[in-house]
Amino acid sequence: VHRFNKAQQDAFLPYVESGLLTFIGATTENPSFEVNPALLSRAQVYVLQSLSSDDLKKLIAKVLALPEYQEFTIEADAQELLVNTADGDARRLLNLLEQLLRAADTRRLKTLTAEFLADSLGAQIRRFDKGGESFYNQISALHKSVRGSHPNAALYWFCRMLDGGTDPRYLARRIVRMAWEDIGLADPRALTIANDAAATYERLGSPEGELALAQAVLYLAAAAKSNAGYNAYNQMRRFVKENASDEVPVHLRNAPTKLMKELGYGREYRYAHDEPNAYAAGESYMPDGLDEPDFYQPVPRGLEIKIGEKLRWLKSLDEDALDD
Repeated sequence: VHRFNKAQQDAFLPYVESGLLTFIGATTENPSFEVNPALLSRAQVYVLQSLSSDDLKKLIAKVLALPEYQEFTIEADAQELLVNTADGDARRLLNLLEQLLRAADTRRLKTLTAEFLADSLGAQIRRFDKGGESFYNQISALHKSVRGSHPNAALYWFCRMLDGGTDPRYLARRIVRMAWEDIGLADPRALTIANDAAATYERLGSPEGELALAQAVLYLAAAAKSNAGYNAYNQMRRFVKENASDEVPVHLRNAPTKLMKELGYGREYRYAHDEPNAYAAGESYMPDGLDEPDFYQPVPRGLEIKIGEKLRWLKSLDEDALDD
C-alpha cells in the first residue's frame, strides 16, 4: 500500500468508510509514515514478526518428512546453525535447505552436519545468532573499545560484526548511542559525525555506506570522553520521581491572559538578557523550597573544560548576589 501516493490513498477513503470496499494493505515500511493517517485510522494494523527458532525448526522437520527427503537427517548443531543463518526468514531457510539437500545428494551424504553446512554455504552462514550471547558480547566489546579510546580495537569489533552479518543500521544506532553516552559535550562534533555517518549509510547502503560508519567509530574512539551528561540525566530522572508534584514558581509561569497577569504569573521574572553578562545572578529556577541539585559535573577533558569554567564563574556570581 505504500506504493500508492497520497491522492490515490485518499481515493479509497469514502469507499472504505461506506463499507463498499474491504481494504487489506501490506507494506514493508512503517505505516505511520507511509500510509495516510485518515486511511490508517480506518484500518486495524497487524505487525508481522520474524519467525521464531521453533517455527523454523518445524519447517525443517516438515521438509525432511517429505517422501523425497525422508532418508536425510540433520544434526542438532547443524540445525541451530541453519536456523541462525535464516534469521527468522522462512523463504531464506527453505532456499538454504534446498541447496544443502541437493549438495548432500550429489555427495551421497545422508546426514547434514555443521561442517557440511559451513563447507556448502560458506559466506552465507552467520558467525553468530543475532539474539544470542556471542552477538551481545561483540557489541559490548565494540562499545567498550570506543569508551576505552582504542580506535583499532573498536574498528576490529565493528568489522567482526559486519562480517558476522549484523545489520549496519543496528550498528549505526549503537554508534549514535555511544556518542551521547561516552563522549557527550566533551566533543559535540562526535554527535554530528555519528548522525552524519548514519545518514550516509541510508543514502549509500552497503558496502559504501559502511565506510562512513567505520570512520565514525574511529573518531568516537579517539575523541575526548565524558559521561557527565549521562550521569546527570540519570540522577535527575531519579530526583524528579522523588519530587514530581512540586509547583512551578509563580515568577516562572507563563502569563498569556489578563487573569494570569492579575494573579501575578511571571511578575517578578528577571529577563536574563537585560541583566549584566546576560545572567540573572542569584535567581532561582527550581520549585519553591527545593534546592537546585548539582548533578552535572563537567569533566576536565575536551570542551567540558570550558563548560566547567563557565559554570564555576556563574556560580561565583550567584554567591556574590546572595551575599549582597
